[in-house]
Amino acid sequence: MNQKERLITALKEGQQLTAKQIASQFKIGSPSKVVSLLRNEGNAIYLNRHTDSHGRVTQKYRLGTPRRALIARAVRAVGAEKAFA
Repeated sequence: MNQKERLITALKEGQQLTAKQIASQFKIGSPSKVVSLLRNEGNAIYLNRHTDSHGRVTQKYRLGTPRRALIARAVRAVGAEKAFA
């Protein structure tokens, strides 16, 4: 399993990861680039702000469900015939 596959598997399991965590756990030199590639493949990966109990703010990647607007844009771009075939 390559780095992208391991990362998307972790996100599908519900993990929320910072860029540093992605870099260290999956040996990825550029986490934002890999996340961008996964997004281009159609995965709804979001970057959310997280504040811990000590007030420190971090940004974590998570896998979510795509918004209706995003799905509608994809259907328009590809065409309804191909999108639901």
